[in-house]
Amino acid sequence: MDFKQQRSEMVERQLRRRGIHDPRVLAAMGALPRENFLPPSERASSYVDDPVSIGYGQTISQPYITALMVECLELKGGEKVLEVGAGCGYHAAVLASLASEVISIEYVPELAEIARANLEAAGLSHKVRVICGDGSTGYEAEAPYDAISVAAGAPEVPEVLLAQLKDPGRLVIPVGSRDEQELLVISREHGKDRTRVATYCRFVPLRGREGWV
Repeated sequence: MDFKQQRSEMVERQLRRRGIHDPRVLAAMGALPRENFLPPSERASSYVDDPVSIGYGQTISQPYITALMVECLELKGGEKVLEVGAGCGYHAAVLASLASEVISIEYVPELAEIARANLEAAGLSHKVRVICGDGSTGYEAEAPYDAISVAAGAPEVPEVLLAQLKDPGRLVIPVGSRDEQELLVISREHGKDRTRVATYCRFVPLRGREGWV
């Protein structure tokens, strides 16, 4: 399959035409071989406009959602980013292409190992540290963070994550029911948090102490 052509078409049709304009985000997703992060059985679906199963009851988000979440963080290149939900490592790879350091927390041990292997193969292991643990409580040891990206639906915004966000800083998180959420963008500046809804979405449930039981 011509994955390079599919990737180019994904950037044009799924991202640019839907309003993703940050040239750094478009360039990063146009360069990263998404197919290398998926299980072999799912690689034919690498550039479909839908989430794709990565095993263990988890999915990789559709490309547009990945691009939107990253664009909302407004990364400039020097940030330390916390990612909740490493999955197969693709989202962390996009973040690492745009920031200086990524701490990625994965609840499922098997996926944490897969993410580490995928990121090492992509040459990004020096910029991304994958930790197996409860990402719903963040990672206090490396806090605070310039940006936090949560790739699982939460019942509410965990206060513990807000406590680990710098000022200024941005947190992107899907919040709502188990089946439907709003993708919230929380921007902190001068001690004040402002929240807006970027889109409506559907993520797998956030697991852990601050997630769903």
